[in-house]
Amino acid sequence: MKAIYQDILKAKSDGKKLLAILLDPDKINWNKWNVLLSKIKNSGATHIFVGGSIVAENLTEKLVEKLKSDIHLPLILFPGDFTQITSKADAILFLSLLSGRNPEYLIGQHIKAVSVLKKTDLEIIPTSYLLIESGRQTTVARVSQTLPIDKNNIDLIVDTAQAGEFLGHKLTYLEAGSGAETPVSKNIIKNVSQNLTIPLIVGGGIRTKKQMNAAYNSGADLVVIGTAFEENFDFFE
Repeated sequence: MKAIYQDILKAKSDGKKLLAILLDPDKINWNKWNVLLSKIKNSGATHIFVGGSIVAENLTEKLVEKLKSDIHLPLILFPGDFTQITSKADAILFLSLLSGRNPEYLIGQHIKAVSVLKKTDLEIIPTSYLLIESGRQTTVARVSQTLPIDKNNIDLIVDTAQAGEFLGHKLTYLEAGSGAETPVSKNIIKNVSQNLTIPLIVGGGIRTKKQMNAAYNSGADLVVIGTAFEENFDFFE
């Protein structure tokens, strides 16, 4: 295994909480690039995730290349599909959408990605991806044509997360989705965290520091902030 996943494991072992800023290549305002960089550097972020449900061709690579030259944080691809893979990043979350039953996002996209990944040195991190009901249809649900798991069905959420670990996945990602009305609840995070041995990522719908800290206190090892930072560069001020 390579360094990025080992560092995440060590942080979990040491009780150190991690923070990722999710940047969608389609939503970057290049006229404010220097402001964006400054805010990221002052945010306390430990990782940068790059990706979106739908991204125009070549934008992912353009963003990753610019980040590489201007900032020194691990760059991890969080791709909506195999076309968003670029060798310029450091690692990729190899996502399996376990909450849905669309074979395209359970194995189809993975097969399409293999020929691309074999030409890169990306650290590949198998990741269980669980979309949790959040009050509205999110972009992830629409694009993947899947339904999220009912937020009140704690047993199903926990069992799905554990199934991913049993399959050999290295991370579990609980996702409320971009534009979610509410983030993943403290109760869900707590129950999933208590039943996993692998690191737990939580993202989607987190719009305040209070919600971010609630996720950490409930058992999240890494919290992802996306839309809130896109809409307000001063989120971490």
